[in-house]
Amino acid sequence: MEVIYQKAFGVDVHKSFIVAVICDSTNQIPKYLKKRFSTFNNDLIKFRNWLLDNDCQNVCMESTGKYYIPVYNSLENYISNVVVANPKWVKCIKGEKDDNKDAKWIADLFKLGIVRSSFIPDKDFRVLR
Repeated sequence: MEVIYQKAFGVDVHKSFIVAVICDSTNQIPKYLKKRFSTFNNDLIKFRNWLLDNDCQNVCMESTGKYYIPVYNSLENYISNVVVANPKWVKCIKGEKDDNKDAKWIADLFKLGIVRSSFIPDKDFRVLR
């Protein structure tokens, strides 16, 4: 399959932490950078700055309940392509479930352009809700 995004980023979102993986496919062999952040506001800012330092403008995250909302809000104005995917479409292989593997799997699917984005309303509509 053809690689759509040379630098793709996968995020596995949980209630108290997020696991982030950058997949750099500019060479033949992809390189992965993994990091774990808490979901407190200071760590979300560190997370966003880490993304910007690594020049990653394509982010895909799994929409787990309502926990993706603060992560999405922190990235919205700084990252050009933020995709919130339905967990059904990015589910990892059964029996191989692990936070690091999930984030890597999301990044691998996203770099190939397989993941569809869920509908996220504009910020004005989200505030009204």
